[in-house]
Amino acid sequence: MTAALRSRIDGWFLSRRPPSDTLELTQRNVYIVPSTAGWMLGATLLLLLIGSINYQLNLGYLLTFLLAGSVAVGMHVGHGTLRGLGLRLMAPDPQYAGAAAVLRVVLNNTRRSTRYGIGLAVRHSGQWSWSDVPAQGSATVEVAFRPDRRGLHPAPTLTAETRFPLGTFRVWTVWRPASQVLVYPAPESHPPPLPPGEPRAGQAASSALRASVAGEYDGVRAYRRGDPLKLVVWKRAAQAQAVGSEDLVSRDTQQAQRQELWLDAQATGLADAEGRLSRLCAWVLMADRLGVDYGLRVAGRTVTPSQGEAHRRRCLEVLALC
Repeated sequence: MTAALRSRIDGWFLSRRPPSDTLELTQRNVYIVPSTAGWMLGATLLLLLIGSINYQLNLGYLLTFLLAGSVAVGMHVGHGTLRGLGLRLMAPDPQYAGAAAVLRVVLNNTRRSTRYGIGLAVRHSGQWSWSDVPAQGSATVEVAFRPDRRGLHPAPTLTAETRFPLGTFRVWTVWRPASQVLVYPAPESHPPPLPPGEPRAGQAASSALRASVAGEYDGVRAYRRGDPLKLVVWKRAAQAQAVGSEDLVSRDTQQAQRQELWLDAQATGLADAEGRLSRLCAWVLMADRLGVDYGLRVAGRTVTPSQGEAHRRRCLEVLALC
């Protein structure tokens, strides 16, 4: 019952905070309570005050009120460390399922003094990222969380906190970002070769467009003297140079004119829906590395053959949301 009650109170509290990718911390949304060390210090001050009264210790009174004054100043300074701070969430990058998604938060400080010891974390995670924010400047803090499945996920609720300067008070705020994080399917670790090409509409296929075990693709061939530079697969050239080779490959335009590479869910040969998406994701990345045109057919949706960064992102988005 305690957990259920706490969950209801937590839900009511969050429902009163509208989602937003920016947040200005004011007196109304910054909270402060004594920390464990603060409660212990309060108990010590109480015992010290009682002892001073019983034994009429003037130095005891002095020490008690000096410590109490320090605690009061620390409470004011700690609350002011968060009050007036601006938070802004940068647009999150897409991630693959199972990998950590990183949220980048910019802390803006408009006052003329540095704000020390500000931590940011996913609420209830306990994984804190700490930073100081310079005077009239900004600092970027990265917070990570791990989505458990593909799709479009709302950014998790964040908590900003400080215990500066004495650690006797916990000053915090709760922030609900409005952004969403796109999570692609996790690519298969060891996918099979790309499927064979399909004849273009209205043309007979004279030869199959196949992928070999090593990942070579029949739509490319060894570079021949006189080939136009636009036919050179520069991604493959960069990969070859990375391993000390100077071999170049060119696209086989005649073969490409006869065949189209379609990454079809039916061609995966898997019955599990998530397994098919994982294999298609790996094939998309493989075809993109080879620099060939490829299309995608999955769950009744079709992406026409093309290549490039925008096309790869489009295919991965379809796989994430289908």
